Amino acid sequence: MNKRFFLRTATALALAAGMSTASAQAVTPIKFQLDWRFEGPAAFFVLPVAKGYFKHANLDVTVDAGNGSGGAVTRVASGTYDLGFADMAALMEFHANNPDAPNKPVAIMVVYNNTPASVMSLKKTGIKTTADLAGKKLGAPVFDAGRRAFPIFQKANGIWAVTWTAMDPPLRETMLARGVKAEDVAILPYADYGVKLYGNVIIATPKILKENPAAVKAFLSAFTKGAKEVMANPAAAIEFVKQRDGIINTELETRRLKLAIDTVINSPDARAEGFGQLNPGRLSLMASQVSDAFGTKTRVNPDAVWNGSFLPSKAELNILAAPKSAAAPAAKPAPKASAKK
Repeated sequence: MNKRFFLRTATALALAAGMSTASAQAVTPIKFQLDWRFEGPAAFFVLPVAKGYFKHANLDVTVDAGNGSGGAVTRVASGTYDLGFADMAALMEFHANNPDAPNKPVAIMVVYNNTPASVMSLKKTGIKTTADLAGKKLGAPVFDAGRRAFPIFQKANGIWAVTWTAMDPPLRETMLARGVKAEDVAILPYADYGVKLYGNVIIATPKILKENPAAVKAFLSAFTKGAKEVMANPAAAIEFVKQRDGIINTELETRRLKLAIDTVINSPDARAEGFGQLNPGRLSLMASQVSDAFGTKTRVNPDAVWNGSFLPSKAELNILAAPKSAAAPAAKPAPKASAKK
């Protein structure tokens, strides 16, 4: 073999290998904005970071605490964050109130198939049904999703006038923090009383969807892998939340995470529609309800707030386990044959 040809060939191969290695090691940075502080449900995002699932997908994901869904939507819209976690109603409101905004985020995956909004009270107050709420005083932050959507709940159940008191979020946690037993709390979930709003979704800036769709798909795939582990072992997942905020009440946040899983993530509606997915008809109804309840400047266009084309395959999304109560009963052991004498 010609020595000069050999050297040229070897050099070309070395350059090709170097380019291939560099390409394989290219990492995409992604800034992710939570809707709230590092509490129980944040485990869905911090676990795949801690376990390297995003890193394995060549993503360098940074997860930051938030101060409300409205803020998460605004920060993603501004381009400060690439992706975020926010209430679908807040996203809809932003779209309808900012029709000319150039960078309106869109939802790309449903995490809370149902709104977590509910009316909670101590049973000793005598509130057992929605009818008992008439004339009562309710408390919540003015920006709270449940408070904003209360007119929808109110209309669906024919509730008479109520009085609202503004309160800081920590005050609402007092009942749980003081160790009130679950059996002493009455809960009226919106989802159980005719309000089928979607809850929190993963949102994305149009910029990353256009410029790096592969990174978005990789993120959702790694997230789904982590979500399956979180639902399988919530108590273990909370340890990753504690790594981000060492002063959390582990027991309280585990309860909060389990409640989210049981009521809004692995709910009957979620199992019917599939994890991460939604029903177009239900989305359209929600768009109309939000437009009316929130008094938006323009009507919400359901087609503009959702893009499901980046979701993982149906097989990957099949992570919702049937509730234990729905599991098939264990087979009875076959009767033993009598021994002949």
